[in-house]
Amino acid sequence: MGDDTGSARQSIALLLRRLTVELDAVGQRFAGIHGLGRTDVRALVTIMDAARRGQALTAGALGQAVELSSASVTALLDRLERVGHVRRVRSSDDRRRVVLEMSDTAMAAGAEFFGGLNRDLVAAMDAYSAEELAVVRRFLEDMTEVITRHARAGD
Repeated sequence: MGDDTGSARQSIALLLRRLTVELDAVGQRFAGIHGLGRTDVRALVTIMDAARRGQALTAGALGQAVELSSASVTALLDRLERVGHVRRVRSSDDRRRVVLEMSDTAMAAGAEFFGGLNRDLVAAMDAYSAEELAVVRRFLEDMTEVITRHARAGD
């Protein structure tokens, strides 16, 4: 690896860190406005992402995703349910199973807050070709995998 390539990689790593810090600040602002904690926001995003994939999410799966014990997940869900952001519902596939759903008000709050950011992000991508976007997607997936592995290194 030449010096230029190593320098470029280091520069990109630093930009990723900066992006992460800025995205975290946006999430924290949303959390503050809605009286939520960081873990609350992580949980809501996890539930929303599962719904977008068409997957039912149980409390146990949520606990694994946000790295909380069963008792902590119960407290988290009780809190989110109490403020009207989450519902626990019986699975249509297996009535013995309880799955999590975001409320319409939580979805609306997220859309209102993050909608402009999402529109601006998508608009910023207009300058990229389909091939470039494919590389960016692969890059972000790879970087997310590395970051996730480091975040869970103590497991």
